[in-house]
Amino acid sequence: MLNMNLQESIIIQTSKQTWQPSPASQVLRKPLAREEKESGHATSIVQYAVGAKFPEHPHPAGEEILVLSGTFSDETGDFHQGSYIRNPPGTRHSPFSKEGCIIFVKLCQFDPADTKTVRVDTLEVLANEPDDQIKEIPLHQFQDEKTSIVRIPAGQTLTLNERPGGLELLVISGRLDTASEEWSEGTWIRTPEWQFELTAVAEETCILVKSGHLHQSL
Repeated sequence: MLNMNLQESIIIQTSKQTWQPSPASQVLRKPLAREEKESGHATSIVQYAVGAKFPEHPHPAGEEILVLSGTFSDETGDFHQGSYIRNPPGTRHSPFSKEGCIIFVKLCQFDPADTKTVRVDTLEVLANEPDDQIKEIPLHQFQDEKTSIVRIPAGQTLTLNERPGGLELLVISGRLDTASEEWSEGTWIRTPEWQFELTAVAEETCILVKSGHLHQSL
């Protein structure tokens, strides 16, 4: 098991991690949390090389993806940078990438009753929003669990209020700072209780925010 105590606060600078092999050739990963080596609850950064593919496989407890770069594909379509994907429990697919891609992936973390398929082009949504104010774009909500993209313009300060059920962040671009820490692009934070005070961002910053899901027991 890796980082599976959901009541423990964790901060990982994924840019400093080394890529590790996966069961598929030309597909590498950076594990962030994992229940079992190749099954169960898992959160990872995954890299597909040009032309890489996975054989068809099921997701009995769901799959959640954010495309960080390149284009990720499967039978349902091509998903470019900024695409948010939810494949509900019981789905299966054969993912691949013609040009290569990097994705943020969460596996086996769905409530069994959460059966909605979601596809959101977050870059298109943000392009239609004012860029001079903090904007939170909802991506999905089921019961207490909420997922969104937040864009913070340069010079603005993000305030994250306490959210029951914990909080998980991924810095997609830019940088978040506290009085003592710098969280650059690729930083992953998971905490049962938000205890950080953020300062104004030096450049436009986008983050993925998930809350209300850490109360789940394994």
